[in-house]
Amino acid sequence: MQSGCEQKPAPVAKESAPKPAKLTAKILPSGFALAHDSYNGMGAASDGKIYYVLSSESYETGAQVYAYDPATGQSKHLGDLTEACGEKGKKTIVQGKSHVPFFESNGKLYFATHIGYYSIIDGMEKMGVPPAGWKPYPGGHVLAIDMATGKMEDLGLLPGGEGIITLNLDAKHRRLFGLTWPTGNFFRFDIAKKEFKNFGPYFEKGENGKGNSYRTICRSIAVRPEDGAAWFSRGEGTLFRYDPDTDTVASFAGETMKKDYFGLYDVTNSGHMAYNWRQVVWVDSQKAFFGVHGNSGYLFKFDPKLPSIEIVDRITSEPSKRSGMFDQFSYGYLGFTLGPDGHTLHYLTGGPVYEGGRRVTGKDSTAKGEAKGTENLHLITFDTAANKYTDLGPIFYENGDRPTYVNSIAVGKDGTVYTSARIKSGEGHAELIAIRP
Repeated sequence: MQSGCEQKPAPVAKESAPKPAKLTAKILPSGFALAHDSYNGMGAASDGKIYYVLSSESYETGAQVYAYDPATGQSKHLGDLTEACGEKGKKTIVQGKSHVPFFESNGKLYFATHIGYYSIIDGMEKMGVPPAGWKPYPGGHVLAIDMATGKMEDLGLLPGGEGIITLNLDAKHRRLFGLTWPTGNFFRFDIAKKEFKNFGPYFEKGENGKGNSYRTICRSIAVRPEDGAAWFSRGEGTLFRYDPDTDTVASFAGETMKKDYFGLYDVTNSGHMAYNWRQVVWVDSQKAFFGVHGNSGYLFKFDPKLPSIEIVDRITSEPSKRSGMFDQFSYGYLGFTLGPDGHTLHYLTGGPVYEGGRRVTGKDSTAKGEAKGTENLHLITFDTAANKYTDLGPIFYENGDRPTYVNSIAVGKDGTVYTSARIKSGEGHAELIAIRP
């Protein structure tokens, strides 16, 4: 018998997503006491080893280069960057970083050097002012490592006295492409001829500018392997393309990185990447680039033939998605790469931290690249073939501390993820760490 009141169906319990398991990071000590935050400076090579650079903030002690062999569990010291560049004892500001990934071709790994010693002016990092008796930073070098011997070779000093902040390889034509810091000059380096060609600045006065002359420099160059064409972004969202047939650079018509999903930015302000992409990789099975936008954490697919930039998914951590926060690191995270299977992307990104049920907040803004608060590092994978996002969980050291200032990544043949991170919360000392999903 029906009553006069309408009966409402019982509420259906919503199925919540399973909470990601915790991951444990193993510290792999290298013995470099001055090791500081790394940005890129890492790569997995075909010999199974992980090659990496531990940075230095010192004006007199340079960055150190290592090769970690997972088969033996040991790191081999390959040398000092300043010494490899032939500058030992010259009392010039040392080569304190490699800010670029490693690129393999014909048994060699190619990379470049950068300054690690800065002066903080108006809250921003500027070229380090030399102490008394020292000379200015001489500029970045292009280097190669012979994988058979571990020997480093200096291929050339970049004219102009600027560091090299990003690099990529066109293996077909044996060319390297890079951007300089702090101005943002785009250059090409012919490996066979050991010759630089500077195409000039594309970022006003770059990170040396102020107001309307300031632009954050792109940190990743996209190179299509089949023809050697190269792209880089600018803060307004404009893309530029290097044409391998004409050896020229021009703005790329038909598509832009300026998307509503990425947020709203004043491109003349520092402390963010604006509409630049943060990191981008080629996925051959898709015949397209996949990249991540720093700050918003959105994954996008860039098909240069159409051309189109398509938003794929937000690949920040699950806690970041739920809280709605932007990246905790001011520029976003560089730890984004393709795994050995050729279709799975790996991403190391931060998330919010909660104490007593409340989110721990930090700085609202900053004028330089740094963590704005406590970072809750997560490992994310995205299968480009299955279009599947997975948060594999937060990462902790065995003692319960969190890895911080993570902006590098390499994935070994067995799926182990490597990065460089601070090993004590709030302190600057960094080491290579390994995360086994």
